[in-house]
Amino acid sequence: MKGFTLVELVVSLLVVGTLLAVGAPALQDLVLNARMTSSVNSFVHNIHLARQAAQTSVRDIALCKSTDGRQCAHDRRWSDGWIVFVNTDKDDPPQVDDGEAILRVNGPFTDGTIRANRRAFVFRPFRKRSTNGTLVFCDRRGDEKARAVIVSFTGRPRVSSRNSHNKPLKCAR
Repeated sequence: MKGFTLVELVVSLLVVGTLLAVGAPALQDLVLNARMTSSVNSFVHNIHLARQAAQTSVRDIALCKSTDGRQCAHDRRWSDGWIVFVNTDKDDPPQVDDGEAILRVNGPFTDGTIRANRRAFVFRPFRKRSTNGTLVFCDRRGDEKARAVIVSFTGRPRVSSRNSHNKPLKCAR
């Protein structure tokens, strides 16, 4: 009968334990990177949706923070989620009124915080100036792994690890 000796079993367990101890932080970092990338990409996708909808519908399209998926919340913490809607009456700050279609609802960013220097972004048709601003996505890894979505006055987004003045990002404490 063939089998393992106690020494072989202990050595095997030590090797597996060492590999797990070394690999777990890298795997955790990989998971956090994937979640951050997913959230940032989702926001950028919503910007593209809003820009395209503004052009095709010839109306203002608003993207704002929302805690309930039905109405804008006007603080600068976007971690609770956001909505994209047709802002027919062009109210400022944007609010969803009766008859204004909600185009997209996004849920919360549960892995960290999103801070913005704007309460809402409004995208306008025909090269009219849109709302520019910056959103900073942070997770528990802090400033070093933070990502910014920078929206230009033309409504075009870009993702960066530095702010619009090319300085390192700062996560709110």
